[in-house]
Amino acid sequence: MITQPAGFWRRLFANILDAIIIGVPLSILSYFIVGNWDGDVFTSVINALYALVLPVIWSGYTIGKRILGVRIVKVNGDKLGFGAMLMRTLVAGLVYVVTLGIGLIISAFMVGLREDKRAIHDFIAGTYVTREKP
Repeated sequence: MITQPAGFWRRLFANILDAIIIGVPLSILSYFIVGNWDGDVFTSVINALYALVLPVIWSGYTIGKRILGVRIVKVNGDKLGFGAMLMRTLVAGLVYVVTLGIGLIISAFMVGLREDKRAIHDFIAGTYVTREKP
């Protein structure tokens, strides 16, 4: 059952905070490791692990989501697992790439306009983002 769904702005700002808190330091680290800002395998792996593992072990939170009081949960009430996060992150990412970003734009509208605030990646993974505490 979907309760207290998080809206567009809260989700967007949580992602921006994650980019600042994790992305910027990783970019700086990458610059010192490989000499450019484009990234390397090491920083890409760290970023992927952050997005996939942290929500599973931290009750659906990333650092940005925790600051803004929102978290990822399963619609059916089950514990969030690696399978759901893989579907949410990698499979949905492929959908967004294949649709040349159109899917991402549609997802933004879905979060902004739907009552349950679920995006394409939420439907793929069977999740939603809530303001409810664990």
